[in-house]
Amino acid sequence: MAVAIIGGTGLTRLDHLEITHREVVHTPYGEPSGPITHGILHGREVLFLARHGYGHTIPPHRVNYRANLWALQHLGVERLFAVAAVGGIHEAMYPGRVGFPDQVIDYTWDRKHTFFEDDLTHVTHIDFTYPYDDAMRQLLMAAAREVDLDAVEGGTYGATQGPRLETAAEIRRMKRDGCDVVGMTGMPEAALARELGIGYASCTVVANWAAGLDPAPITMEEIERHLNTGMENVRQLFGALIPKLES
Repeated sequence: MAVAIIGGTGLTRLDHLEITHREVVHTPYGEPSGPITHGILHGREVLFLARHGYGHTIPPHRVNYRANLWALQHLGVERLFAVAAVGGIHEAMYPGRVGFPDQVIDYTWDRKHTFFEDDLTHVTHIDFTYPYDDAMRQLLMAAAREVDLDAVEGGTYGATQGPRLETAAEIRRMKRDGCDVVGMTGMPEAALARELGIGYASCTVVANWAAGLDPAPITMEEIERHLNTGMENVRQLFGALIPKLES
């Protein structure tokens, strides 16, 4: 059962991945964010794709999510772990902390969010009640416990359009809506994976407090500092997770 990891901001490459080759995949939906990297990670074959491109040049609203997901499925991927940088809204989601959300609210607009729109023989609706694969989330949580990672096991991811950060009023609304973290790439990625039958789980890394929750301004220096800590935790997490995955 092929496994893939999509890396977001702060994770444009996987440490300890022994790269075997890179593969360019052309899709009916355009070009993915880059070639798919094939390699061996902790003794297991893994595919890797940098969501924003390997040079981190693609903003969240311009990521070709359909091409990325189609390319991975075309290569046989059945399980996909997605890493994403987010802003913390709930007090438990402080900068540097890792979380595994179990729900999502979509605030994005004008994104290609479905494969089911042209040349259909019938209208297709997917069940998206629980947007993340629970068995995969359980694997993530077990791996976090194994390495004593202080991770949040649950929560709601609020997906915004970007690329700008949110206003304080928008974050207040999202908090009232029940969002625990805010990010720009969680949708339509999760829904497209569900449409293709790919098991999908998200690992979020809090890069900063969301707008208006800290009196200090949000700076890229702050974000990078917390991402360095958070992504090191993610690398330890995958070090425990990957060897335990069934083939």
